[in-house]
Amino acid sequence: MTRIISLLFASFIALAACTPGGSPTYGADGRPLPTVYKIRGNPEKLQFRMLDSVNALRQASGLQPVQLNAQLNAAAATHSKDMARQNRPWHFGSDGSSPLDRATRVGYYGTFLGEAISETYETETETLAAWMQEPGPRNVIMDAKATQMGFAWHQENGGKIWWTLEMGTGG
Repeated sequence: MTRIISLLFASFIALAACTPGGSPTYGADGRPLPTVYKIRGNPEKLQFRMLDSVNALRQASGLQPVQLNAQLNAAAATHSKDMARQNRPWHFGSDGSSPLDRATRVGYYGTFLGEAISETYETETETLAAWMQEPGPRNVIMDAKATQMGFAWHQENGGKIWWTLEMGTGG
């Protein structure tokens, strides 16, 4: 009898470990609030994951792959931080700069093709999937002339992430 009770107790503990840890928190609209995705570890790994994802999409459409560019990465990082400071996702800097202005400031000598931006709590792959659903960002990512990409983000303490992706051609 003790053996059966012990077995049932162990089974109960095992099943309890399989259930969700708590109930979701809901917003005023009745929908679950987003789960915070915390970016940790080596930032270059995340950049290369995005590069691999972008190149997989481009390859599937018969387009040439792109490579990361340090200057475009710097322009993207600057803009991600600036959007967070302004608390709004838009293509103009707090100083009135355009995406082309920012690329030029960091020494990018290629032809700047476009920018995709986002404000979210989602991962980089979820953000890329959302960009691919919108004509503007999709056209930037899938531009046949693109050979170089810049990608960066800024994550606030509360978890909100400001993503920026830049595309250009070599100079």
